[in-house]
Amino acid sequence: MAKVQLGPETLVYPMPVFLVGANVGGKPNFMAVAWGGIVNGSPPMVSVAIVSQRYTFKGIRENMTFSVNIPSVDMVKEVDYCGIASGSRVDKVSVCGFRVFYGKLETAPLIEQCPVNLECRVVHIMDMGSNLLVVGRIEETHVSEDCLTDGKPDVTRIRPFAYVTSPAQQYQALGDIIADAFSVGRGLGEKV
Repeated sequence: MAKVQLGPETLVYPMPVFLVGANVGGKPNFMAVAWGGIVNGSPPMVSVAIVSQRYTFKGIRENMTFSVNIPSVDMVKEVDYCGIASGSRVDKVSVCGFRVFYGKLETAPLIEQCPVNLECRVVHIMDMGSNLLVVGRIEETHVSEDCLTDGKPDVTRIRPFAYVTSPAQQYQALGDIIADAFSVGRGLGEKV
């Protein structure tokens, strides 16, 4: 198969969609983030890449806490709005009808409508060039009761979605199950 060189691109799929929250001047604000993910298992940590001029980053720097809220496909309009509007000009909580709550970290606002919420304490902020990489230790995880199966988070009930970069510039739901992890590869090579 022929390959075409495109130069350095940010083509990592999928890009999970998060609503990152922080109190800015004592008021909750949320921004859409597609550049983020898990960076450590023990202690559990997550990262988000944010442009330093973003209003939400001001609150992250102010409190050294933030939240990662994982929206369901039902929230795509609100997520998109939080990505195109600035909290310096509009009250996104009011416009989107978010019901905000707080957990352990009293300065990391959480969105009740999101099926999964992570409360994070900043452990690193690294200047990567165009973005700041904010790494947070997950202090607490909240999951909507109706998104659990046998007491564990169920992705089919959470219904998260991903962002697909240009030229598509779309949000896409998770697709079909194609195989069971940690077993489908057992038929290849040496026995494990």
